[in-house]
Amino acid sequence: MKTEALKETNFLEVPLLKRGKVRDIYDLGKYLLIVATDRISAFDVVLPTPIPNKGKILTLMTLFWFDFLKDIVPNHVITANVEEYPEILKPYRKLLYQRSMIVKKAKVIPVECIVRGYITGSAMKEYQKTGKVCGIKLPPGLKEAEKLSEPIFTPSTKGEIGEHDVNITFEEMINLVGKEIAETLRDLSLNIYQKASSYAENKGIIIADTKFEFGFDSETGEIILIDEVLTPDSSRFWPMETYLPGKPQVSFDKQFIRDWLKEVGWKEGEPPPEIPPEIVEKTYKKYLEALIKLTGKTF
Repeated sequence: MKTEALKETNFLEVPLLKRGKVRDIYDLGKYLLIVATDRISAFDVVLPTPIPNKGKILTLMTLFWFDFLKDIVPNHVITANVEEYPEILKPYRKLLYQRSMIVKKAKVIPVECIVRGYITGSAMKEYQKTGKVCGIKLPPGLKEAEKLSEPIFTPSTKGEIGEHDVNITFEEMINLVGKEIAETLRDLSLNIYQKASSYAENKGIIIADTKFEFGFDSETGEIILIDEVLTPDSSRFWPMETYLPGKPQVSFDKQFIRDWLKEVGWKEGEPPPEIPPEIVEKTYKKYLEALIKLTGKTF
């Protein structure tokens, strides 16, 4: 892959508010500028090797889903058209093209809203130990990657960089944010998942699980969908044509990188290794295939 990856941004004219695992967020006064870099994280650690164009794929996919889901919940996007950006950003328009958006400011609700339609990952580990996931009792004998009888809402706390998200019960979520907000977020998350997963299946992709983030619009106070939505970073995407429960699945998402880290013997707490070029290329192709299959778009 000849394209140079964008590892981080530095716009000296604009205050940097936060550098997240993937996104650099700048303060534009009334609004925020979010830039999706090509950084990739796994197990809550940012890896040293970026994936070229990954930020563009995440941005284009997120914008697609925001538009697709706007009848269920409003979102924070003001514009992703660089020609409409403030004059101060004009020197950076080429860099910002397809990998950025200007968004409303919001008070982030400190819970990851996770919906699972299939059992895998940390949910499978918890189920094998307790028969439950986030306090929800599930039927005995479920196999790896098996479809659940209905999607479940399994919230977690939001960890900072290097900190793990921690799965919590719905009752613990109520203690954090209050009953009314917890119930609203649960219902929104399940409705979004149902609509998106039905659409994705028609495109040949299973959305096994995904996570959403919400906030309160700083001007109106209403709950809005923020950050990224239904991307290969925040979801598990499996091709329907190869799906077979009882074993790990082929995926169009970050699971490929997680599996590679396990294969090379990396252990949490150690410095993460550089990703070799062939793994970078395969990861990029998986992300791009997900974008094309789901949205019909490329860059």
